[in-house]
Amino acid sequence: MTGMLGTGTSALLAFQRALGTVSHNVANASTPGYSRQRVELSSRPALPEGGHWVGQGVDAATLQRLADGLVFARQIDSSGELGRLRQLSSLAGRVDGLVSDPATGLAEHWSAFFNAADALAAEPGSTIARSQLLSSAEQLAARWRTLDGQLSALDEEAGKRLQSTVADANRLASEIADLNRAIHQGGDRVAPDLLDARELRISQLAALTGATTVEQDGMLNVFTSGGQPLVVGSQAMQLATTPDPMQPGRMQLSLQTPGGDVRLPSATVSGELGGILEFRERVLDPARAELGRLATAFATAFNQAHRSGVDYAGAPGGDFFSLAPPRVDPHAGNGGNAGISARIDDVAALTGQDLVLRFEGTWSAVRADTGEAVPMSGSGTAADPFRVGGVAFEVTGTPAPGDRFALRPTAGAAASLRVAITDPAAIAAASPLQAATDPSNLGDARAATATVTDPAAFAGFAGATIEFIDAGQYTIDGNGPFAWVPGTPVADAAAGWSLSLQGTPAAGDRFTLSPTPPRSTDNGNALALAALDQRELLEGGTLSLTGGLTGLTARAGAEARHASLSHEAQAAIDTQVAAERESVSGVNLEEEAADLLRYQQAYQAAAQIIATADAMFQTLLSAVRR
Repeated sequence: MTGMLGTGTSALLAFQRALGTVSHNVANASTPGYSRQRVELSSRPALPEGGHWVGQGVDAATLQRLADGLVFARQIDSSGELGRLRQLSSLAGRVDGLVSDPATGLAEHWSAFFNAADALAAEPGSTIARSQLLSSAEQLAARWRTLDGQLSALDEEAGKRLQSTVADANRLASEIADLNRAIHQGGDRVAPDLLDARELRISQLAALTGATTVEQDGMLNVFTSGGQPLVVGSQAMQLATTPDPMQPGRMQLSLQTPGGDVRLPSATVSGELGGILEFRERVLDPARAELGRLATAFATAFNQAHRSGVDYAGAPGGDFFSLAPPRVDPHAGNGGNAGISARIDDVAALTGQDLVLRFEGTWSAVRADTGEAVPMSGSGTAADPFRVGGVAFEVTGTPAPGDRFALRPTAGAAASLRVAITDPAAIAAASPLQAATDPSNLGDARAATATVTDPAAFAGFAGATIEFIDAGQYTIDGNGPFAWVPGTPVADAAAGWSLSLQGTPAAGDRFTLSPTPPRSTDNGNALALAALDQRELLEGGTLSLTGGLTGLTARAGAEARHASLSHEAQAAIDTQVAAERESVSGVNLEEEAADLLRYQQAYQAAAQIIATADAMFQTLLSAVRR
């Protein structure tokens, strides 16, 4: 009877433990990160009694946590990738919206400006047409500034997201380190709920930074996808945001170590932090640089064409637009006192890529994004400036070995675009020269395009006569002879003008030149201005400005679409991984209800065993009393 009572008591306690575990599972069926628990029962060793082995009941041997380490590893990997693509897709989509939306993009104002230029070419003497061109120019420049400002605001937002995400990551890393300590102290009898809490926080940290884990003495060390430690045992490393020494105003991601802050490039992290860094490097910075390149090429080419003509008063045209020079920022750790001033040198060679200029006895240039060497020529003096990527720059002062400068040829250039003239009469719509062909000319050559090459010298120009000695030589007012090659202009550098000819001159052919008078309705230069959008000025003279604008929109759309598709694919993968985890660790309420009923019946049966043993014992006592 004593053995029967002990057996019943052990069963009662075991099934009570099982019922408590089932109720705990049901209570946490919707708890994020919870893993189903199960009581493992084992029979007590039988003891010999009267020549027979008699069982002693049952024990609740262990409390098993139903989890799969391989599934957990896939889960944190998926969480990191999903976090990265979520940020990249969201932010890249906003860039695409800014560039391509008619309400915020350049296309509408671009078309309006060149339509106004066409109208001026049709009526070069019209004050209304001139005023409309100035108004359209103001609107186009304002839109360029606004668009660049919105991209700049998006850059600032990305920096704030970086800071807030770093704070969340540091909090999670500290909590993981505390849980590691508690789990290590618990040893083999650690509560399963602590393991769930640790895995949940590791998954959340992975979504922010990307993560891999390595187990050590029951603790999980957590590293970024690039191998940088975030949690080592019970110690949490701290992420931080520090100013970029090459780009004031922008924060970069770093890891605080005893030896100082270590910068973490985008390739070393995943998750939301990696997505933000990748967005800035792969989407935002190239978009701003390309926007600035288009603004720079447009303003530079339009100014050059405008200076080639004369205004309504007959004076040489000046700059139509103003634009800030390329930006050069010294590294915060430079030891020398060198300074660099840069200017646009060749629009056709302008790439818009950010460069790093380094001095190690001699100057060299590399791309800021890839570190690839970029060819550079010149000596850096005013007479012979360095030339690289369409930019010329001069060096003043004395650099120290290791000094670095960030050269951003076009980033932010759109923000400085302004219309430089306010008087409609100052628009140089007319060709600077009027050329009369001598009636006795024998060749079929005729005057085509005339340009001003030196406004100061051209201001004193009163007229000139060009006479060809033969088909390859000419004189100007008797001076010369000068060689002439078909396709090259006839030019007088001292007088500040040049004239292109079409056809072939013959010996004795003469052309009489005179400056275009004030209030002229000539539209020679207006036609050149109106056709500027189709001139192939970019990519070595193979791409037009309109083509460049279309390319900017297409690239922003392609980046956004690629990020969106990748995000959708990763979301599907993450859903599959979550379902796989649920199949192993998730709480099935129907299964728990069945277990609850089964354990309840077993508990009642165990109680009945105890009651039977008690009745038998009472019967025995009653018999003894008689």
